Amino acid sequence: MTDTSSLFRPFEHKTLRLRNRVCMAPMTREKSPGGVPTDEVVAYYTRRAKHQVGLIITEGTVIDHPVSMPSPDVPRMYGSDALEGWKKVVKGVHGEGGAIMAQLWHVGMMRKPGTEPNPTRVSQGPSGLVKPGKASGQAMSLQDIDDVMAAFTTAAATCKGLGFDGVELHGAHGYLLDQFLWEGTNQRDDQYGGPLKERLNFVKELIEAVRAAVGPEYPISLRFSQWKAQDYEAKLVSTPAELESLLLPLSEAGVDIFHASTRRFWEPEFPNESQLNLAGWTRKITGKPTITVGSVGLDQEFLTAFVGQGAAKADLGQLLERMEAGEFDLVAVGRALLQDPEWVEKVRDGRLDAIQDFDAAARDRLF
Repeated sequence: MTDTSSLFRPFEHKTLRLRNRVCMAPMTREKSPGGVPTDEVVAYYTRRAKHQVGLIITEGTVIDHPVSMPSPDVPRMYGSDALEGWKKVVKGVHGEGGAIMAQLWHVGMMRKPGTEPNPTRVSQGPSGLVKPGKASGQAMSLQDIDDVMAAFTTAAATCKGLGFDGVELHGAHGYLLDQFLWEGTNQRDDQYGGPLKERLNFVKELIEAVRAAVGPEYPISLRFSQWKAQDYEAKLVSTPAELESLLLPLSEAGVDIFHASTRRFWEPEFPNESQLNLAGWTRKITGKPTITVGSVGLDQEFLTAFVGQGAAKADLGQLLERMEAGEFDLVAVGRALLQDPEWVEKVRDGRLDAIQDFDAAARDRLF
């Protein structure tokens, strides 16, 4: 029987107390009509907590900015109606002994023109670029930048007031924060553009503002990635030294946990240097706790779901070995938990044969 004990050690950092090392990865559901989490959304999260997920990271929740939202059915972290829904989610998860962090999101130039609820508003990003050479919106003014930072800060304070156990800033996958970090979409010539040191300024100042709003002990996670939805082969950095230049200023600004998003957790980030994945390198550089993610428990990476393909369950041996070696601290599970809410319990109890294979149809369900 596979020894899974490394996944089931408690975890503590600042005020965050987890019963095990398994996180539910944030997965956009678009099941909150008008941005309001329904009772079905409450049940969806509560069910995973009931079946022993240690930390739930919500799907991306948009901040109060006119062009933050990719779809009117993505939940928002503003408005009394939406906040009442989130109160129920937090109560449900805590009632089952779980912890929950809210992921805060602004999609920037990934918002399609004409998207509700403000279809006439033009999408914004650092330079109005969706990807290198493709413009479809407008570059943010300094006032726009201030407005977005204020909206993130307000949302973070709101999350703390609602009882969330922390907040995660979505800085990955080619969305707004990542658009500032990525040279391909940041062609500014002011203090927020240029070399990496300057491209970092928006995210660094945002983290500092959120930290000031929530206080020194409230956990802040940052999700970041090399790959982008616009370009799966894109990279922010190419060497460990460049990764250090990226991460250390953000760590010093106030990040507690780095959520290093990869498509396949087992792939080394710098294969000529070591077998460490992105989370492993991040932990080595910053000394901060890290979350690894990417096709955990499955034999196909997540993009196959978007073309209607499923995925069979995969052996957890390599994941457990790397966790036991201290490469990362927490493990985020996405599709496997989407398909099988009892995944954690089945792994804990050694019932690996009972785990369900991922059916691509689960991508569009909420259960």
